[in-house]
Formats: sequence, structure tokens, C-alpha cells
Amino acid sequence: MPDKNGIAVPGAGPAGNTRRAATPGAPVKRKSKISRDNLAGYLFLSPWLVGFVVLTLGPMLVSLYLSFTSYNLFTAPQWIGFDNFTRMAQDDKFWQSVRITLIYVLVGTPIKLAAALGVAMLLNYRSKGSGFFRSAFYAPSLIGASVSVAIVWRAMFSTDGPVDGALNIFGVDIGGWVGIPSMILPMMILLAVWQFGAPMVIFLAGLKGVPPELYEAASMDGAGAWRRFVSVTLPMLSPVIFFNLLLEMINAFQVFASAYIIGSGTGGPAGATNFYTVYLYTRAFTNNQMGYASAMAWVLLLAVGVIAFFLFRSSKGWVTYAGDTK
Repeated sequence: MPDKNGIAVPGAGPAGNTRRAATPGAPVKRKSKISRDNLAGYLFLSPWLVGFVVLTLGPMLVSLYLSFTSYNLFTAPQWIGFDNFTRMAQDDKFWQSVRITLIYVLVGTPIKLAAALGVAMLLNYRSKGSGFFRSAFYAPSLIGASVSVAIVWRAMFSTDGPVDGALNIFGVDIGGWVGIPSMILPMMILLAVWQFGAPMVIFLAGLKGVPPELYEAASMDGAGAWRRFVSVTLPMLSPVIFFNLLLEMINAFQVFASAYIIGSGTGGPAGATNFYTVYLYTRAFTNNQMGYASAMAWVLLLAVGVIAFFLFRSSKGWVTYAGDTK
């Protein structure tokens, strides 16, 4: 269609109207393509989503409801409000389990991480055969929580077991650790430290990422091995240390299989293996007090969440990430 000067304007007239009408269609097609992509993504995620809702979120909500009820697995739950939480404050065995678990976490976790870091540093400076040693040290982490390992560990520390026999050679006559309440917790901590393979591999990956130039610069400034470790290695590994600390702390709070097997499922001797999760299990499936056990589970969840929160808050003062100016 010509304009007022008689010059034809491209795109004007019926053809132009058709072109303008087709332009808004492009975003619609693009939007439909994005919708199809999203649908495909949700279809691939659906097995995980179904599993999360059915196996994780659903049971969590049910246990939250049960924590406010009296439920023995055989009769209908009866709403009792906060009575379960009130009983907890007056339960001596509950506080015993809290004390044992806290000692296990506060003592065992730092020793385990120190052992993992020490072995990782040795493997970092060894190239020949490092793959074999890495696999050998990592193997206990794969089988450490199994029932069979707990049974073997119990046999090793029993009377006339290998540990008892080895100590007798040096004139140390302790007897079976399993039967001595004061020795049960150190034995459990040793079992946890023996499983240092997983944090060791993570530490080793972090050590591989430390620039060698930093060690060279520190050496030129006259820094010795210990000074290089404190001023270079630890700051550069601080994110990895924080990650391992958080992960191992959460795992330590959940210790169950080894404590249950070594204590024969009763928390003995004298309640020395009455860890939090063992006492929770006893309340739920031995005493049939599922409501009380559900309340204990939520107290544990909240306690671990609070500790993790303070760890994250404290990390601002000692964890250094790449690009930080502090």
C-alpha cells in the first residue's frame, strides 16, 4: 500500500497486517516450549518427589502429630498436648542418653577429623601407591555402620580378646572393655575414629586445591612446617573443615547400630551404651511408647538444627572462602 507520497511501504496493507498478526505468536510458541521442558523436568523428578513425600515428609508430619499423643501402636492415638515433652524433663534415663551422646559428639568428632586430616596430609605428599592407601583407609567408612563390624568390634574388646591380649603384653590388665561401663564410651569413640575414611577423602581433595605458590611464599618468608600448616593449610581448608565438621556432627548424633549391638540392645552395662537413638528405639519398640519416642525424635531434630545454626553463624569468623577480603 503506497503512502501519501505514492511510495509503497513494505509490510503495509494486508501483507503487513498478516506479518504483524504473526509476531505475537513467537512468545506463545516459546512459552509452550518452556512449559514442555518444565513438564519433562518434573517427570524426571517425579520418582524422587514421590519418594520424598511418601517416605520422608509424610512420616515426619505423622511423627509430629504423634509427639503430642499417647500412642502404643495397638490403640488409637490420644491427644495429650505437651505431656510427652514435660515427661522428658523429668526422665533421668533421657538426660543420661543426652549426656552420653554429647560426650560422644564433642570428643569423638574432633578426634575423627584430626585423624582424617593427618592421614590426608600424609597421602597428599605421597604419590607412589597413594591410590591403594586411599582405598584402604576409605574402606572402613563403607562398612563401619554395619552390624557385622559392631559384632567384631565387641569381640575384639571382650575379655581375652585381641585388644585385651595386646595390652597384657605391656602389663596393662584392664579386662574386657565391654563389661566396664567407664570403658564403653572410649571404645565407641575409637570405632568412630576408625571410620575416618570419608572425611579423609574430602580433606585430600581440599589439599589438592591449595596453590603451591602459597607454601613457597611462606617458605621464603622463613615459615617452618608448623607455621605453614597454621597460616596456609588451615585457612585454605577452612571451608572443607566446616563441611566435614557439620556432616560428622550430624552423623554422630544419629549413632545407633554399633551402640545397640555392643550394648546388646539394652543400653548396658549400667546404661553406658544408652545413646539417644538407642533410648528412643527402646521407648518406641520395647516399651511401645511411640508418642514419647516421636517427641524425642523432634527434640533431637530441633537440637541438631540449633547447633547447625550456631555453626553457620560462627563460620563467618573462621571460614575463609576464595575472594574473601578478611
